[in-house]
Amino acid sequence: MPTALITGASAGLGAEFARQLAARGADLVLVARSQDALDALAAELTASRGVVVEVIVADLAREDGVGRVASRISDAQRPIDLLVNNAGFGLPLQFADNDIADEVRHLRVHVEAPMRLMHAALGVMRGRGGRIVNVASVAGFISRSTYSACKRWLIGFSRWANDEYARDGVTVTALCPGFVHTTFHERMGLGAGEEGVPAFLWLDAPYVVRAGLRAAARGRGVVIPSLRYRAMIAGSRLVPRSLTTRIARRGRM
Repeated sequence: MPTALITGASAGLGAEFARQLAARGADLVLVARSQDALDALAAELTASRGVVVEVIVADLAREDGVGRVASRISDAQRPIDLLVNNAGFGLPLQFADNDIADEVRHLRVHVEAPMRLMHAALGVMRGRGGRIVNVASVAGFISRSTYSACKRWLIGFSRWANDEYARDGVTVTALCPGFVHTTFHERMGLGAGEEGVPAFLWLDAPYVVRAGLRAAARGRGVVIPSLRYRAMIAGSRLVPRSLTTRIARRGRM
């Protein structure tokens, strides 16, 4: 059976990736900071799908945490066939008012951790094949403080890596959703209709995950789920950046 490693797997898109992949028969390595949540999800999927589920408790903002996960990915005797870099969190958009230690943690989780885990995965996948899905955001196409900057980096790096390592049988896909009904936004006090975000802009997690897995199977470097968001991003290129920046101050993606 193929094996998938998913970071940020305890809730939201990460848990949905786990459920959909388990339904396809994949064994799983689930990574997050919450032992209880991971154990509960592992028990659910083992009982309902009969797959093998391994749990790794790790904080990807810490050297020991990301090192532990990279070491598991590098184990050629237990190869990872699909890596899903999903772990992440949001901060207020007012960079100058944020604690710089929080901003550094944010950078490590959104940029350093995916880079290091991709490096570990490529060391095993090159030649034998594999897939990497990096959960980015449509925020990466507009200007929205450090969150936007991190996601822009992840999109650009994924697009390049997908072209570069296709010859080695490895696909790298940046999945770029907009607002998704998950605990990511709930933890920030956001819901449909809040902070000026209309209901039609919210996507469901199962739809987003299906789009990401389908794009990875097709070898696409970047995928934006839903026509409405693709149209918005295309339109944003036609208006001044100062205007899109003002609009982007609403909500969190």
